[in-house]
Amino acid sequence: MAGEEATAAAHETGVCRADVYSGSLAGSSGLVALGELAKTMVDIHCHILPGLDDGPENFELSLAMAESAMADGITHVVATPHSSNEYFFDYSRVRELRDELEAKIGGRLVLATGCDFHLNPENLDALRADAPRFCINQRDYLLVEFNEFSIPPAMDQTLHEIQLLGLRPVITHPERNAILRAQPQRLAKWVRLGCFIQVTAGSLTGSFGPRAQKDAWRWIADGLVHFVASDAHNMRGRPLRLRAAFDLVQEQFGEEKSRALFVENPMAAFEGRDLPHVPEVHDEKEIPRRKRFFFF
Repeated sequence: MAGEEATAAAHETGVCRADVYSGSLAGSSGLVALGELAKTMVDIHCHILPGLDDGPENFELSLAMAESAMADGITHVVATPHSSNEYFFDYSRVRELRDELEAKIGGRLVLATGCDFHLNPENLDALRADAPRFCINQRDYLLVEFNEFSIPPAMDQTLHEIQLLGLRPVITHPERNAILRAQPQRLAKWVRLGCFIQVTAGSLTGSFGPRAQKDAWRWIADGLVHFVASDAHNMRGRPLRLRAAFDLVQEQFGEEKSRALFVENPMAAFEGRDLPHVPEVHDEKEIPRRKRFFFF
């Protein structure tokens, strides 16, 4: 049923392969050769480390999530605990838990760390003091989460200040944020200014409701989305899996787009490289009326 619902959502938004902007193939400078990328999926956003936030409570659940990821075809995972008013981000503890989990896994899953970074004054001060500890694999891509109650205009300047630190903001799961769903023009503006967008795999399969599903598919078609990640928290409602969403994106948009969102762009962020697939996003006034084609 998830596949049928996703297809219906994609169809409703006018999604078709002919409408999708495509990027260029990844270059050969990455640490993982293109020939090997076909065998990998990279999850840049998940809560797999135990006892840090609203993710797993113990190592038993963390190990179960890791096994689920590997069975799903995921080879690289970035553990991204919250840094927010509710959850303090202790980098040394994060690294300690990461090392312990990797040892228990036995090297079968590449495990790095990052942060689910909430935009509050304390976090921003900490970011200015030591940015890499918050970033994906301590490179320069930073997952940024907005709250669901208010996103003031001043956030435009905040994102710019983050960029001035030499960082690349990745706005997480905007399709699950009612404010951004109602104001997609803000999202498009941030993308034109150099930010990136990550949607949740579960949104594409309908796990977060029809509104999130519809907008996630629409934004992929409009070229606004650069990553799909699990944002996993547990084994049931928020599992560490990507394959179902990967297959749906490949069905609707083709292999190049699915590899871009689940493999090549995430691997580039993991390694701190420029993304190989960045669709051009036009100013709303410049977007021509395009003929729709459907392949369903």
